[in-house]
Amino acid sequence: MAVEFSAPTAVAANVARLASLGVNTVVGTTGWTADMDRVKVAAEKGGIGLVWSPNFSVGVNIFMHLVSEASRRLAPYPEFGAWAWEIHHASKKDAPSGTLLKLVERMKSADPQRPVDVSASRAGAHPGTHEIGFDSAAETITLRHTARSREGFARGALQAARWVIGKKGWFEFSEVLFGPPQRTRYE
Repeated sequence: MAVEFSAPTAVAANVARLASLGVNTVVGTTGWTADMDRVKVAAEKGGIGLVWSPNFSVGVNIFMHLVSEASRRLAPYPEFGAWAWEIHHASKKDAPSGTLLKLVERMKSADPQRPVDVSASRAGAHPGTHEIGFDSAAETITLRHTARSREGFARGALQAARWVIGKKGWFEFSEVLFGPPQRTRYE
């Protein structure tokens, strides 16, 4: 079992090497998704189990579900503008983060017609806050998740590592927490 939290440029090579050795892997590095197809092929070829997430916080993953539901519920109301914002420590390399990009993906999946204004701030030592909002002339809805430390990310990655032992295939952390995605009969 390996937990891969390195650098975006190293993920594909690291997973290829681990897969060639038959080592199941948890990947929490962000900023490498342009190589995702290559990484999936390496994992499949090596016959390993791999759990990927841009964020291993249990709270963030529940937050993603809440954001999807809010976006879905607001879809019939075009008067609400949408935004996605985050702040992270000054040394964070990707902006926007993989987590914010995943949140925006979830928003657009639930409501493809609504534009989402996206912004990212980098300052100080902040471990991460993500905020999603919907604003109209009459009211504002704000959803926010704030990490107090990196402990939540580590706990989730270790939970995923325990879960993927003995499994083969490509999984997202949400499957570890909530089971396989619900499919409609048309998928």
